[in-house]
Amino acid sequence: MFVNGRFAPDMCTNSEHPTMRVMPIAEAMKGENFERHFSRYADYAEHSMTALNTALMQDGAYVEIAPGSHVQGFIHLLFIGGGHDEPIMAHPRNLIVVGRNSQITVAETFVGSGTYFTNAVTEIVAGEGAVVDHYKFECESTDAFHVGTVQIHQERSSTVTARSIAIGGALVRNEVNAALAGEGAGLTLDGLFVVSGSQHVDNHTIIDHVKPHCDSLELYKGILDESSRGIFDGTIIVRPDAQKTNSRQVNRNLLLSESAIIDSKPTLEILNDDVKCSHGSTIGQLDEEALFYLRARGIGEAQARSLLISAFASEIVDRMKVEPVREQIRRAIFRQMPGRLPDRRETP
Repeated sequence: MFVNGRFAPDMCTNSEHPTMRVMPIAEAMKGENFERHFSRYADYAEHSMTALNTALMQDGAYVEIAPGSHVQGFIHLLFIGGGHDEPIMAHPRNLIVVGRNSQITVAETFVGSGTYFTNAVTEIVAGEGAVVDHYKFECESTDAFHVGTVQIHQERSSTVTARSIAIGGALVRNEVNAALAGEGAGLTLDGLFVVSGSQHVDNHTIIDHVKPHCDSLELYKGILDESSRGIFDGTIIVRPDAQKTNSRQVNRNLLLSESAIIDSKPTLEILNDDVKCSHGSTIGQLDEEALFYLRARGIGEAQARSLLISAFASEIVDRMKVEPVREQIRRAIFRQMPGRLPDRRETP
């Protein structure tokens, strides 16, 4: 647990594991493996907020998994912001190194109260044959500002699933950048943002196919209500030597009011002619035919709309393998839109 970017040892629970090291990043700085990977992937030269984090880094988590390890359960990194009368700024930094043929699940949660600014950077290194599940749940205060970068580096035959959920914050920018730098690597990139009021959420993703025979699947969804605004800017790059690339990018958005705004920009940069790539974007409101179908079976209009909105979000949420994280996100979405979504305790 980290409070305003600082490690809070008295509030943490750690379980000893013979093949896993989890520690504050300040304690890991002298290690050889740390030096080999830290700040090697997140580009501080071209990204100003990453450079600011690198310069002002306070604390964060260092997670290292030994080769051939399968860690049961998941590691939860909790970041709490605010709680002061005056606005405060935090720059947490995380480094996750997963060894060859290892498997791990890591969840990051960002919460807080009041007005504050969080600028977080996480670097994930997936070794050869590694399997990594990463969840980022951004549920900051509605008066807070959040900029977060997740940088993924994949070696040969590694598999990474990264899911980003954004619910809180007044102004939020989430960046997820992945480099498939080993042949046969696979990436699944999911995102969901649920905003209302005057919230503004940016989602920027880059999937860089560096080596051949790599697969990527990207699905981002947005639910926007009242006067909120969302942005999806996703880019898939296929390098000249990345033959047999298979990549698909989809962005779907649901507008629940006439004043909500979404900007969607899916992009392909293909520098190779031996690939299979596609992208697409949809923006719309609730399907009137689906509403009619539900109402014709005795379901009220308000409940019918709630069920359709919940089903739209569930395509992302239901994919999450970690039940505590999945249920936490469901409850947070309901609190975000209490008049729009059904209470699961009352839904048959």
